[in-house]
Amino acid sequence: MSTIQIRIDDETKNSAKKVLDEVGIDMSSAIKVYLKQIVIHQGIPMPLVTANGLTPDQEKSILKASKEAKDGKNVTGVMSAKEAINYLKNL
Repeated sequence: MSTIQIRIDDETKNSAKKVLDEVGIDMSSAIKVYLKQIVIHQGIPMPLVTANGLTPDQEKSILKASKEAKDGKNVTGVMSAKEAINYLKNL
């Protein structure tokens, strides 16, 4: 067996501990599960997301689209709800 030591800010540690306590698992066991999942998946076993719950690529795309809209680029006219749904289905 090996020992791993990590440094993490108190807020993150306490928030994680609260969640883990609610599901009945200690921090050490949760980290073991995470490391085993990395091995099984041969990579990070979940999508990495920003504070907004988006992947970095999704967030980048949204910010780019927002800037384009503000600049009047790639903007379509006003649509009805039905037109908007059809537009989104065809993306």
